[in-house]
Amino acid sequence: MASPLEQFEVKPIIPLSIGGYDVSFTNSALLMVITVASIILLFGFCLRKRTIVPSLAQSVPEALYEFISNLMQGCTGKEGLKYFSFIFSVFLFIAFGNFLGLFPYSFTFTSHLAAVGCLSILALCFNIVVGVKTKKWGYLRTFLPRGIPLALAPLVVPIEAISLLSKPFSLTVRLVANMTVGHIMLKILGGFIVAMGIGGVIPLLFDSCIIIFEMFIALLQAFIYTVLSCIYLSDALHYH
Repeated sequence: MASPLEQFEVKPIIPLSIGGYDVSFTNSALLMVITVASIILLFGFCLRKRTIVPSLAQSVPEALYEFISNLMQGCTGKEGLKYFSFIFSVFLFIAFGNFLGLFPYSFTFTSHLAAVGCLSILALCFNIVVGVKTKKWGYLRTFLPRGIPLALAPLVVPIEAISLLSKPFSLTVRLVANMTVGHIMLKILGGFIVAMGIGGVIPLLFDSCIIIFEMFIALLQAFIYTVLSCIYLSDALHYH
């Protein structure tokens, strides 16, 4: 039986090296491309015939749009809606990446620290840019909140800086840990089913329940990632 960790191995599909650096097109990159293509194709199909009274297909993207819009208004207020496209894209990318990773012979790029970490760092940089654009020099109050005596600045500023820089870490670890553990469980149970032959019927039923649960987790983790991204965006938009 293959190791349950083998499924997380990044393998080059198109080997490529530039200036001594490995920039190969990998299975992880392929699934990211498939994820983006799937989102575009799904929305293109559902919105090909837009009507005032939405059809069943049209109601799917509209429901997702309204869901994220209401979530953003609750977390950031109406002023945060100008950044809706970024948050909506993050949600779709994570949700589709999690879900597509459940298919056989697929690859879950959301289980890798590098992939999710880069997205989280991008979100942090986006929030910093939004904060500076909104508050100008007042954004420096992020590191020394109002009401804190200036004498405590040497203590408070490093703590607030660490708190800000730890946001990508909190986003990344939660998502990666959940995706990794779930897929390891599925791989181990799948190995038992194959090894037991006919006797693997009971583990197969249990594995089916785990798959359904993992589908729920895939959507839940995308939701949590989006909620935290909205909360961090709210911090960049508002004074505290």
